[in-house]
Amino acid sequence: MLLGFVTDSVARRPLDEVLTLAAETGVDTVEIPTGNWSEAPHLDLDELRADASARDRLAKQVSSYGLTISAFNANGNQLHPTEGPAHDRVVRTSIEVAGEMGVPTVVLMSGLPGARGDSAPNWITTSWPPETLEILAYQWNEVAIPYWTDLAEFARARNVRLAIEMHGRQLVFNPVTLQRLRDAVGPDVVGANLDPSHLMWMGADILAVIRELGDAIFHVHAKDAKIEHVAAANGLLDTTPPHLPGQRSWNYVTLGLGHPDGPAFWAQFVYALRSVGYDGPLNIEHEDMRIGSEEGLRRSIDLLRPLVIRDQPDWEPARI
Repeated sequence: MLLGFVTDSVARRPLDEVLTLAAETGVDTVEIPTGNWSEAPHLDLDELRADASARDRLAKQVSSYGLTISAFNANGNQLHPTEGPAHDRVVRTSIEVAGEMGVPTVVLMSGLPGARGDSAPNWITTSWPPETLEILAYQWNEVAIPYWTDLAEFARARNVRLAIEMHGRQLVFNPVTLQRLRDAVGPDVVGANLDPSHLMWMGADILAVIRELGDAIFHVHAKDAKIEHVAAANGLLDTTPPHLPGQRSWNYVTLGLGHPDGPAFWAQFVYALRSVGYDGPLNIEHEDMRIGSEEGLRRSIDLLRPLVIRDQPDWEPARI
């Protein structure tokens, strides 16, 4: 396994300072956002697409710090009824650049359509009243599957894997919806970016999620979530803005602060990933509203570094 972080965790710093921090803290790899729901402060995607020398400069800049680029991140909503085409352009350009640079993975979300005729996305979370199932049938069969069938072929031709981040207010938000999409478009190129924090606030058992996903896990974000006392009265569905963490039912928090057993949970998390054969990057993503970005990132790296399993297993029972 490799230890890394998403560069937007320290988005206000220029890339050289981000890479210096990565080298100082002993991580192996970085994941660089390319646009859509990121301002993409650390690269110029259009320049990278158009100019081979720009791609070479970025690759050499990262490698000069002893690091690799494990993924580009194009999170957005390419199935949005009105904004989707602009987001799709970022997704496809990210795939093209990844293919040219030998970056194996593009992280993205599934996207979320509206209902028929809508101008905004529509996240269906129940099967009643009956029109909800009609909306889902439209979203899946007429929008998502045709789009993703084409996108999967686009990525396949460029030898890039697509790691879908299961997230609330996305069509793919848990293992069963991820598997539905994989069954429709091909499991060779479409898999999971497992960000456990999203599934935590939805109430999932993360170790069970890992067992369920198995070899569908293409990429991992190390991010934590904390269920707050407010949830006891209000439940976990929450529309309070993130900048009011004291009023929310749940919050994204620095690694180790979301569970009573802290580091013990993350040790089990890493071991469960090894148990299903995952041997890729664990990229920390800092989104804690109460802790500064560098402090939170350093604390998360310090927690995860001794837990990462690097060597391949080689023990065998004695032949007696």
